[in-house]
Amino acid sequence: PRVELAWAMKAHQHAQVYFNLISSVDPKFLNLTKVDDQIYEEFRKTFRDLKIDVLDPEELKSEPAKEKWRPFCLRFEGVVEDFNYGTLLRLDSRREYTEENTIFG
Repeated sequence: PRVELAWAMKAHQHAQVYFNLISSVDPKFLNLTKVDDQIYEEFRKTFRDLKIDVLDPEELKSEPAKEKWRPFCLRFEGVVEDFNYGTLLRLDSRREYTEENTIFG
């Protein structure tokens, strides 16, 4: 629980910075890492049918979902600094970070 709380606090800080960035810069011109294109390409290969505009928590946290997410994240070990840290996700990308629209993954 302590580790998860520490991750949640760091994720909250990152979410605030990220939301400020995407609110002030057109996201198509924004790169958060040097390997954004590689991450997206791998993401789409692994999660072809995953809707990203409105997320279903089951597609993120169910046991079958975790079996796909773990190997996906491990591909970026040594490539992305915090490759295995948790993150805060907005369930509905059109809405802001609020308690009911946010999930920790």
